[in-house]
Amino acid sequence: MSQAPDSETGDRPMRRHDPDRAARIVEATVNVIAEHGVAGTTHRLIAAAADVPLGSLTYHFTGLEDLRAQAFALHAERMAVKYEAHFAEVASTADVVDAVTELVHADADADDRDWAVAYELFLAALRDPALRSVTESWMRRSRGVLERFVDPTTSRGLDALVEGLVMHKVLSTRPVSRAETHEIIARAVRPTDSQEIPR
Repeated sequence: MSQAPDSETGDRPMRRHDPDRAARIVEATVNVIAEHGVAGTTHRLIAAAADVPLGSLTYHFTGLEDLRAQAFALHAERMAVKYEAHFAEVASTADVVDAVTELVHADADADDRDWAVAYELFLAALRDPALRSVTESWMRRSRGVLERFVDPTTSRGLDALVEGLVMHKVLSTRPVSRAETHEIIARAVRPTDSQEIPR
């Protein structure tokens, strides 16, 4: 027996039990932002990407700004988890230099799509102060990881350096070599020989 048509979509069958619908909509919003940017993100594109009725967006979320904020928060959380995992085996300040160098040359374990969303977030937060809680939380977590190995002031500078070096690598047609990146990071961290980091 076929399902009754969904009143919001015409002849599309209605999902009668769809507990993950809100999460799927947020995920779809991340994908739409990656493809179309914030300026091109619309309710219709999100609904189509999530395969849900358009009315589901207004049922689960207060508006497009709410959707964008939740999508950016999800993306920032994923990037932060990858960042934290990258430093799991670091045991000395010398290791920090190697780990950060690898992080930069692996584009912070992110692909072009991930960085497209991240840069959209940075630009959106510049124009929308409400999104700065997302960027602040993300930066605070990154600094927290680095503060396990260096002092807070060095952590702040190193975090900014990582973001800048990754941006230059992603956007440059002639990226910095790994050896040069290693030297840049070494000068910022100033490691001592085999200095162990307290656990």
